[in-house]
Amino acid sequence: MSLPRYKVTMLALSLGLAATFVGCSSNPKKDVVDTGPKSTEQSYFDKAQKALDRGQYSDAAQSLEAIETYYPTGQYTQQAQLDLLYARFQQKDYEAVIALADRFIRLNPQHPNVDYAYYVRGVANMEQNYDGLIRYTSLQQAHRDVSYLKVAYQNFVDFIRRFPSSQYAVDAAQRMKFIGQELAESEMNAARFNLKRKAWLAAVERGQWVVEHFPQTPQVPEALATIAYGYDKLGDKATSQQYVEVLKLNYPHLVKSNGEVDLRAARKDGSWLNRATLGILGREARSQTTAEVSAEQSDNTNTQPSLLNRLSFGLLGNKDHNVESAPANESMYDPQRQ
Repeated sequence: MSLPRYKVTMLALSLGLAATFVGCSSNPKKDVVDTGPKSTEQSYFDKAQKALDRGQYSDAAQSLEAIETYYPTGQYTQQAQLDLLYARFQQKDYEAVIALADRFIRLNPQHPNVDYAYYVRGVANMEQNYDGLIRYTSLQQAHRDVSYLKVAYQNFVDFIRRFPSSQYAVDAAQRMKFIGQELAESEMNAARFNLKRKAWLAAVERGQWVVEHFPQTPQVPEALATIAYGYDKLGDKATSQQYVEVLKLNYPHLVKSNGEVDLRAARKDGSWLNRATLGILGREARSQTTAEVSAEQSDNTNTQPSLLNRLSFGLLGNKDHNVESAPANESMYDPQRQ
């Protein structure tokens, strides 16, 4: 019995497609075959060091990764891992830096230089929090996502707890101070929003969190004023008056002559022009950030930074450097070399 013409056609198409797939599977693309190391470990390491000195970080990373791949137990493997941290940081590949630091800490917990693996992990998380555009405006990152800053803060806490005598401990503490101000500002930004929507209790809780966890930050006066104002709105006059008395004693300019809290004086809002132009126009003069100081210094001199300056991402061993103004942007990291 003969098949209908349309069934014959469908069968022919099916057989043709099957033959095509079989043909493709029988002729797979040739994979690139790794033929092994093309140089000795010493050659790879020397090549990487020269590339690092020239600022050719991509080339340096390739040589350093080759050492890890072909000489996993070699003489320079651990140093290559540390140098790779530096190269990836200079490439601003912060996620890779964090992953490499975690791996080095896990595999080499007793290494004499493991302290800066902990340190660079915190710096990388800190840098991840800042968007490139925001650096050139007066907009505050604290008014946006601060999740990476929280992770960085815990990284530095862990680092100082483990290595209180490390040469990076002072710088880590300064970074923690800066992060603390950012986190406090983030809380107060949320408190201001809660005040606008008349969520008095939520605003009070934000202010209390700042006073409790970051009592040395510039946001404390506004936090106290917010608490006093919030309790007054909640009807708890007694508690509100207690905070008003604290304000009178420490920040008398935040209390009006009639005894009310002056919230406007407690906060420093940008002008409408500043807000309308995303912080580019209408901003007050501000102190130079660490990145700006670094840029000026690089423009005005061709001298190489000191080893201590490179070890600390450009924050130490450098005169006229304001480390408290902002985190380093074009900061440097160079692990000690054997």
